[in-house]
Amino acid sequence: MVNLELSEEQAAVRQLARDFVEREIAPHVVAWDRGEEVDRAIVKKLGEVGFLGLTVDEEYGGCGGDHLAYCLVTEELGRGDSSVRGIVSVSLGLVAKTIAAWGDEEHKRRWLPGLTSGEYVGCFGLTEPGTGSDAGNLTTRAVRDGAGGHVLNGTKMFITNGTWADVVLLFARSTDAPGHKGVSAFLVPTDTPGLTRRTIHGKLGLRGQATAELVLEDVRVPASAMLGEEGQGFSVAMSALAKGRMSVAAGCVGIAQAALDAAVGYVGEREQFGKPIARHQLVQELISDIAVDVDAARLLTWRVADLIDRGRPFAVQSSKAKLFASEAAVRAANNALQVFGGYGYIDEYPVGKLLRDARVMTLYEGTSQIQKLLIGRSLTGVSAF
Repeated sequence: MVNLELSEEQAAVRQLARDFVEREIAPHVVAWDRGEEVDRAIVKKLGEVGFLGLTVDEEYGGCGGDHLAYCLVTEELGRGDSSVRGIVSVSLGLVAKTIAAWGDEEHKRRWLPGLTSGEYVGCFGLTEPGTGSDAGNLTTRAVRDGAGGHVLNGTKMFITNGTWADVVLLFARSTDAPGHKGVSAFLVPTDTPGLTRRTIHGKLGLRGQATAELVLEDVRVPASAMLGEEGQGFSVAMSALAKGRMSVAAGCVGIAQAALDAAVGYVGEREQFGKPIARHQLVQELISDIAVDVDAARLLTWRVADLIDRGRPFAVQSSKAKLFASEAAVRAANNALQVFGGYGYIDEYPVGKLLRDARVMTLYEGTSQIQKLLIGRSLTGVSAF
């Protein structure tokens, strides 16, 4: 039989995350969104409570745990503020977990204790101004120097945690091999000379998140900075994103749950035509649509976590979860805004922010269209790339 009950430990982790959100995030969400900046002190708090060390071995400063517990935490953070959820999804999900999977002992000892404690923040340097979905065609170059290291030149765009990060997991073309075969991965400290960062303002959503453009001009790194073997960078990136899509999906479940909670709370208070709007059937239809999307997205996401923890293939299921949950989050937030009517359009109420934050989820870590291509290829055996 399939057991969908949470263990006592998992339930405790979820409650811990809920309490954290209510105490450390919820009171500040509107101010952070309006000011376009989350208080950086939240990083250390995330580390102290253990959220930046989930699934990482205790030997390297992590707190262990399974991937379902990780999903439960990212869902609750997404329910509270997706800008904060992104800190964990990237610094832990894309960077620390990738170092744990691909790094040598030196890499793990150098970076993991700081990343899991919140002393360090990591960012994922893949996207470029002209290269988003076509990750195998990136133009950032890594040229060997005389000391056995590399000199990096190029620009990265829309990098979450970019201005806060202490280390960049950076992808660059290190050989003339065609397409993704020439890409390698590097761990680049952000205080390395030649690396500059610029905050991107004016975003539609995730306004509090530290999103940046990174410019590398003759950035020199030693041979030990390479993560994995030369030419393995694309595999490193895709393995990170396969798990990262689960994290995005969990965050989208959180957005959709927040939309449901807000809508249900509002319909009992608001009256129109002489009765609470909860008694209007078409309002109930909007709420029921949100509720079904929440449950379906959550179950798809939990399936991915279960597959990872059992050591089973999960990449296609992760694409399915990310595709459905991101689109569902947009629907849920949009339906909740409809429930709120005109009040949903001002930021004193939560649903407008939920819709703005949800919209980018269909774009990053692989657009909805890319997810459909990956799913289609798995079913037909025919690549559309």
